[in-house]
Amino acid sequence: MLVIDTSFPATGFNERNGESVGQVILHYTAAPFGSSLRTLTRDGVSAHYLLPDPDEPSYRAAGYEELRVFRLVAEEQRAWHAGVSHWAGRDNLNSRSIGIEIVNLARDDGGVFTFPSYGEEQTDVLIALVRDILGRYPQVGPTDILGHSDVAYARKSDPGPQLPWRRLHEAGVGAWFDEPTRAMYQRRFCTGLPSEVEVERAFQRYGYAPAKNRQAFQQRTRAFQMHFRPRDFYGVLDTETCAILYALNEKYLGL
Repeated sequence: MLVIDTSFPATGFNERNGESVGQVILHYTAAPFGSSLRTLTRDGVSAHYLLPDPDEPSYRAAGYEELRVFRLVAEEQRAWHAGVSHWAGRDNLNSRSIGIEIVNLARDDGGVFTFPSYGEEQTDVLIALVRDILGRYPQVGPTDILGHSDVAYARKSDPGPQLPWRRLHEAGVGAWFDEPTRAMYQRRFCTGLPSEVEVERAFQRYGYAPAKNRQAFQQRTRAFQMHFRPRDFYGVLDTETCAILYALNEKYLGL
């Protein structure tokens, strides 16, 4: 059951200036519920929704028994969650996206990341929330349900590789590749990957921002792997990663 709580409106938002909603962007907070709520309502950043972890101590200490979702910014307003971002040829996605912050205590210790898992109940409520949003914005397609790392791959890792993207897809939320198509492309690429120029075009066709240098190419590959091949996300373009990319383009873009 989806329970929406509007008790904590954020102060950090402004107008969309005529932009229609085109994406839903998922984040992790990397902080407990209590401090995340303070940050997202007072400190010049915001999101439309905050989804707690029901087992996280600060949420229980706040006196909540059931898992609820906190609406911090009205959907018709522009929340400040994506920052410098790009998808499908468009920049500054705050103006055209809905941001969901998920309480998850991920850590970055000098470039060494720890990514905790997402609980079953938390994932179920996330699915219900996004499906509810999609009911109001049918123009948001499967390839527009994104992680912050997809739209800002050079600087972000959220929501991380533990978010069960395949489970979301199976519940009608977001994109996933067809396994037979992936296998077909992987067999083809066993004799050699496409040229980097072609792979670059394939990433951009799917929606990712261009990679301006070798480091950016690796960062983008890592972000893609965290989303679609989470067991190995070291940023190395291998046959499986390339096959998944081409399978996604064929499924959703006919390419």
